[in-house]
Amino acid sequence: MRERVVIKWGGGLITDKTTLCTPNLTVIAQLADAVKRCIDSGVDVVLVHGAGSFGHLRAKHWRLNEGRVDATFAPDEQCTSQDEAVQHVRQDMLTLNAHVRSALEHVGVATSVHPPHEWANGTGEHFAGDLDAFNADEGVVPITFGDVVPVNGELEFGILSGDDLVLRLSTEVPGVRRLVFAIGGVDGLLRVPPDQATYDDLIEHWSPSVAFEGAHYSDIDVTGGIGLKAARGAQAAAQGIEVHMVNGGHADRVYQACLGEPVRGTRVTN
Repeated sequence: MRERVVIKWGGGLITDKTTLCTPNLTVIAQLADAVKRCIDSGVDVVLVHGAGSFGHLRAKHWRLNEGRVDATFAPDEQCTSQDEAVQHVRQDMLTLNAHVRSALEHVGVATSVHPPHEWANGTGEHFAGDLDAFNADEGVVPITFGDVVPVNGELEFGILSGDDLVLRLSTEVPGVRRLVFAIGGVDGLLRVPPDQATYDDLIEHWSPSVAFEGAHYSDIDVTGGIGLKAARGAQAAAQGIEVHMVNGGHADRVYQACLGEPVRGTRVTN
């Protein structure tokens, strides 16, 4: 069996997170080329992407991360209820995913798409759902993404983060050796807030005992931001997975990390 890598493209990397449903097509194309190079180098890829402006803005307004809530909401341009918002966010994520698939297919990469609302139940690291579809044929990239999924009980629905997806995928899909987080705007985990950081403030080796600073836009995000990535990365590392965080704006770094080559970024350990 060829070795595999799970790659997470951050939502803030592949979209303009401040403007509703705005993809960064240039970055998506560059990252797609890096995936193609991985496959050509003998490493198969499982791809997870975030939501960015295709999910977080509307999900935040309608409090979808909280599940069913008894509250009065101001309607937005397209939705008048939480139920309508669930459907719109799911459709918006399929639209973003279509951009991702198109970029991969443009460089000759075969894909399969697995929207979590069709196969997953529950949120957090212990969500339920069969991962057999991600044990794909050689050279085929199975893709999934953060999504609004069914939740048992009175909550009815919730947000399953791509960072929770990558933990199970990296530790349960056969052949996975590495987990690579391609993040936006920074080279990895930092000792100081990103807007104050210099080149030397990168934390090259991180474990949960080490403090770090990161931007988490709580007025936008409905998942855990960089902190959740770090936590899930450490959990994967504890199960023997090699975990890297790199600046996804440099597609070469993503490629190098996927192959296990030395690269500027943060190596996450337990």
